[in-house]
Amino acid sequence: MDPRKSEAYERAIKKVEDIKKFYKHLRVYLVVNVILFLIKVNILGLLDGGVDDLHFDRWLDLNVYGTAFLWGIGLLLHGLYVFQYKFKFLKNWETRKVKKILEDQDKTHD
Repeated sequence: MDPRKSEAYERAIKKVEDIKKFYKHLRVYLVVNVILFLIKVNILGLLDGGVDDLHFDRWLDLNVYGTAFLWGIGLLLHGLYVFQYKFKFLKNWETRKVKKILEDQDKTHD
């Protein structure tokens, strides 16, 4: 087998594994945050009778919304890393656009 093909195959396998890990990360993020939200709105009945402590309410808000926000930033960074090849399209588009503009300028100056 050609070593270049083997290297390309290994890179492809790693890319697929990275994508699978990202989707697993996304699933865990969604499950955990849905559970936190359900606790917050007391749908699960974990806070029977309610809690009248304002500090507890603030702590719960911070944990529910803070977790979603901060973990969401981490998830976004993970996604940007895993799907970075998608952004090459934009760079290629910029390069093509610059070349086209330069070609158009050359045509108008001739």
